[in-house]
Amino acid sequence: MGRTLAAWLLMAAAAAAPTMTPRDVVQSAVMRVLQTIEDAQASQQAGRPNPEKVRLEIRRIATDLFDFDEVSRRALSRHWAARTSQEQAEFISLFTDLLERSYVGKIESYSGEKIAYTGELVDGDYATVRSRIVSKRRTETALDYRLHRAGGRWKVYDVMIDGVSFVSTYRSEFNRIIQSSSWDDLMNRLRKKRIEIRTVVDRRAS
Repeated sequence: MGRTLAAWLLMAAAAAAPTMTPRDVVQSAVMRVLQTIEDAQASQQAGRPNPEKVRLEIRRIATDLFDFDEVSRRALSRHWAARTSQEQAEFISLFTDLLERSYVGKIESYSGEKIAYTGELVDGDYATVRSRIVSKRRTETALDYRLHRAGGRWKVYDVMIDGVSFVSTYRSEFNRIIQSSSWDDLMNRLRKKRIEIRTVVDRRAS
């Protein structure tokens, strides 16, 4: 399983109850997405495939868990405060759409990897849940899920993939584009990417 797929595994989850621990939230997330994939595979074998329904379900439960507003602010970092509220809203919309639509294709390639949870650290309103994903070839990918308490619930705002922050990777890319070109160039790229991803998803569904 690729590192990108490993990252997206965390993003499909049921809404977490306020009493759930961070580890409960992550485990619930992974269990829910794996069950969704297994149900989809069973439906396909029975001759009743419905890929669009599966994609919509994964996107819905991912939105319940993932704090896309916080991800967007962190990914844009110091450039966030300089944008108008309208610009911020469009950026959140484009970036969220990019993340949601990208992981649907990635997560569909899951093929029975094993997941082990190795620890949980809670520090006030922030927490880290550590896990490892073991492929059929016995290779391991380390995942650290970063969560914060938002509205009384634990929500994921970042994931470390073998020590590399998912949000930081996007932050570096966005900063490079803004610094070397402009804010408008970044937004145009995100708009173009949204169209490209939608085209691919629609082609797969047809």
